[in-house]
Amino acid sequence: MYEELLRNFPSNIYEILKLKIENNDIEEIRIRVGRPIILKKANEEICIKYNITNLDIQEILQKICDNSIYAYQKEICEGFITIKGGHRIGVTGSVIIENKKIININYISSLNFRIARQKIDCSNCLLKYIIDIKSNNIYNTLLIAPPGGGKTTMLRDIIRKISDGIEEIKFNGKNVGLVDERGEIAAVYKGVPQNDVGIRTDVIDNISKSYGMKMLIRSMAPDIISCDEIGSDDDINAIKYAICAGVKGIFTIHGSNLKEIMINKAISSLVDNYIIERLIFLDENEKGKIKKVYGLNLLENKYSEM
Repeated sequence: MYEELLRNFPSNIYEILKLKIENNDIEEIRIRVGRPIILKKANEEICIKYNITNLDIQEILQKICDNSIYAYQKEICEGFITIKGGHRIGVTGSVIIENKKIININYISSLNFRIARQKIDCSNCLLKYIIDIKSNNIYNTLLIAPPGGGKTTMLRDIIRKISDGIEEIKFNGKNVGLVDERGEIAAVYKGVPQNDVGIRTDVIDNISKSYGMKMLIRSMAPDIISCDEIGSDDDINAIKYAICAGVKGIFTIHGSNLKEIMINKAISSLVDNYIIERLIFLDENEKGKIKKVYGLNLLENKYSEM
């Protein structure tokens, strides 16, 4: 898994990393000018005594940009670059702003390689809450967890299953419209999703969630719309537009409990108006586990713990 990723590093750093990375458990490789290399695992860091230079950063950038940094200027201005394999490299440096818009990042000093990995079937425990067998459809669903709580990983697997269909429960695959604003779900590289998001999934990336949802509804006629980390008024208006058009939705948001998510007025409008039918809180202490599930009782117009 790591071999192709490590080819983006200068040969001397490549050899160092190859010796240090033994198991498939590294989540991040952090590179900072004038500082050591740090490898991040789930509950541990490995500090490698190697002094990163500006030349190292420049050589890495050339490699990840296919020797054409200019061609990746838009991605760099967004603060990250997605490479083959779905790995995402965060970028920081001196930001140049013109007319309130980032036009470049100069003197790049830090790179964070976030290593992409899929967890196939990790969402099995959620499906019974999300899928409505009687209608062969899904409930409008919010997946909720703090940052790093596994929301995106779960969402990716749910999309794959809904798109492919689930033979065991006779659930027919659905056309899914996925807005992958930051490239973290499908990890599209040169037009091709690097992650498996299902055979009936249409992906639009590098676009705002609100605009992307409307584009997909108008152009691709999805049965289900999905995106990660909603929260703005524009996002909520687009979701309402989708649901009024007969499209179901599954989304993620940050939060730990009902009180936290209701602080956001945009999110609370989805709940207060009973647009969302399932609120699934993931366990922040144990990834892949459910903390609580609330279901909407349409007869009583209230949410009850399931």
